Amino acid sequence: MNKPHIVLLGAGYGGMMTAVNLQKQLGVNEANITLVNKNDYHYQSTWLHEVAAGTIHHDRARIAIKDVIKTNRITILQDTVVEIKPDEKKVKLENAVLDYDILVVGLGFEAATFGIPGLEENAFMIGNIDSSRLLREHLEYHFAQYNNERDKKQARLNIVVGGGGFTGIEFVGELANRVPELCEEYDINKAQVRIINVEGAPTVLPGFDPQLVEYAMNSLESRGVEFVLGAMLKECKPDSIVYEKDGKMVEVPTMTTVWAAGVKANGIVENSGFETNRGKIEVRKDMRTPEYDDVFVIGDCALIMNPETGRPFPPTAQIAIQQSYTVAKNIKALVRGGAELETFEPNILGTVASLGHNDAIGVVMGDHKIFGWSATAMKKIIDNRYLLKLGGIGLLMKKGKFNFFY
Repeated sequence: MNKPHIVLLGAGYGGMMTAVNLQKQLGVNEANITLVNKNDYHYQSTWLHEVAAGTIHHDRARIAIKDVIKTNRITILQDTVVEIKPDEKKVKLENAVLDYDILVVGLGFEAATFGIPGLEENAFMIGNIDSSRLLREHLEYHFAQYNNERDKKQARLNIVVGGGGFTGIEFVGELANRVPELCEEYDINKAQVRIINVEGAPTVLPGFDPQLVEYAMNSLESRGVEFVLGAMLKECKPDSIVYEKDGKMVEVPTMTTVWAAGVKANGIVENSGFETNRGKIEVRKDMRTPEYDDVFVIGDCALIMNPETGRPFPPTAQIAIQQSYTVAKNIKALVRGGAELETFEPNILGTVASLGHNDAIGVVMGDHKIFGWSATAMKKIIDNRYLLKLGGIGLLMKKGKFNFFY
């Protein structure tokens, strides 16, 4: 009997952890496994706001796939997915076509711009390592240019962040730490710099504990962040943004607009003929698609409803990592001819949002609220725990965060 071919698309949190679990659980003679990824590295998307602000080097946030995956067990194919053909059990790549027996779709997210004029052309997104590096270099360029012009442009020093969810708030927190360094480096008075967070809801971090939200806003405002709440971004121009608040249009000069207000599943999912809901695949309890028994979906591409709230679970790294254990076990069951597949049950252990490297808020162990140093330490422990799971003590020592006391 031929060994089944297992193809994993994407080396995000879900894809990488599925690969790591499969190489532990399946014997070398049980299956051929191929991991397809655009880059030869996995990156920590939960660290990208730090890369974008320039508070950590981009190499800290990326991990060479070959440092974690055993290449004698799993074939690493650096290529870009173009289309999935589930009826033919094929994946079309830019440079090849793969046949599969079992497929895992973990292609991640892309920005959702909601048709706002100019956003796609003029705003920055914190979507991957390259886009984060571009934003960091763009910020440094405008600070460097400011004092090198006779007619100084305030737009160079106005930074607008659209979206007050986790990504937006964590990014403005890093900016609040980074801006004083940039001002010192480029001889700029810090009072001239504006960090403006525009959010459509009446509060930032919607759905988060109101007490902790108030703490977060106070912390960020004390470091110079301005909040414009209940405001809808209407247009993004090369040198300004326009938002609507209380029925009035307001234009803010800026050469740096960062869009952090929405993501959607990779468009390949919807364009490949799968049954989708809000662009994602509403998976069965065993993480397979509704119509294909040989296709699993994980991470940002999977939609799982929370029966308690009637809303989807947020596509966090925590959930993607948990999904990887269920997916790997169910693939092992299929390979070995098992009929019963495991049900995925999300176990939300807590949520922590950083407000820069020295402040954070969170809810852990059910409803226990933490903030300040204890939340910052918890955030780093969570990051380190993932590294330990992914690549053991060696990867933890190489990439871990141990700066607990500054």
